[in-house]
Amino acid sequence: MEESGHYTEARRLLDVILPVASDLSLPVVLERIVAAACELVGARYGALGVLAEDNTLAEFITVGIDAETIARIGPPPQGHGVLGLLIWDPKPVRMDDIAEHASSYGFPPDHPPMHSFLGAPVRVRDTVFGNLYLSEKRDAPRFTQDDEDLVVGLAAVAGVAIENARLHARVRDVAVVEDRERIARDLHDTVIQQLYATGLSLTAALRMTEKDEVRERLARSIDDLDRTMRSIRSTIFALEAADREEAGGLRSAIVTLVGRSENALGFSPRLTLDGLVDTLVPEDVAHNLLAALRESLSNVAKHAHARQVDVEVLVRDGSATVRVSDDGAGVGDVREGNGLRNLADRAAALGGAFTATRRESGGTVATWRVPLARRS
Repeated sequence: MEESGHYTEARRLLDVILPVASDLSLPVVLERIVAAACELVGARYGALGVLAEDNTLAEFITVGIDAETIARIGPPPQGHGVLGLLIWDPKPVRMDDIAEHASSYGFPPDHPPMHSFLGAPVRVRDTVFGNLYLSEKRDAPRFTQDDEDLVVGLAAVAGVAIENARLHARVRDVAVVEDRERIARDLHDTVIQQLYATGLSLTAALRMTEKDEVRERLARSIDDLDRTMRSIRSTIFALEAADREEAGGLRSAIVTLVGRSENALGFSPRLTLDGLVDTLVPEDVAHNLLAALRESLSNVAKHAHARQVDVEVLVRDGSATVRVSDDGAGVGDVREGNGLRNLADRAAALGGAFTATRRESGGTVATWRVPLARRS
């Protein structure tokens, strides 16, 4: 009977380990690991938290709690209290009763009661990717050392799965960048050069003929070639700009900032980017531009009660402009509130200006504009 139990346990472990190298999605693999951990150590509840770069919990996969209860509980934990112990001190921990621990943060309403606890860091070598949590051992008041050893092993499997997924993502990103670089290089070195040579031949032929009809057709062909080359050069620039964006340029930072504002606003703003944002905006202007955009979106979230926000970042005519338009109650005069004064001061320090005007249809248009020319 004991041998049969060991065989079943080993088989269950294999069922968990084998999918790590498969094509299954990472959330599916991680959920299987949590479910296996619950089954093998007799836990009623299990969870796996994946850490973001700032050490908060970016993902939280649970087993044992139904979807309806999860919805009533509300947002997933951010890594406070007992869960935070494993984040800031990544080593296995066992507790007889979570509530009695000094770091206990308490449970939100509608959360099922939990007492016994076992947690282990999800890591590969010195890199911690998250944590595996188990709670409420079914057949005993506490988890054992054997349970801990088993969960540490499963947490290591989860770490390999997460590292594997992230490495594959990096490989895909590198492949995409290399493809873009190759295409841009081929367009520039081969296609444009061939078109340019063809254009020179047509220009020479234009000088040699005296027939108006032929000259007109040759002139149209030369114009078409010029338009084609301009279009190809735009494509090359777009490919190169995409590479710069993925490397972490201003354009990428703007997109990220606007995307994150969704949490405060309750909806996604509409974003328009126009001009050579990564190329023409110097570092000091870029820093202040991002701060101005952040402050403008914060003002809308706090005061406007808007249902729609349009964000425009325009780099043209020798200036950089951030325009945030909303359909809310308005954010007041520039002289009202530290936030608007900060926007005006930032613009003035760079030789620019900030205005906040009410729209006749309701809402506010906040415009922050600074010159791009060097300032003495």
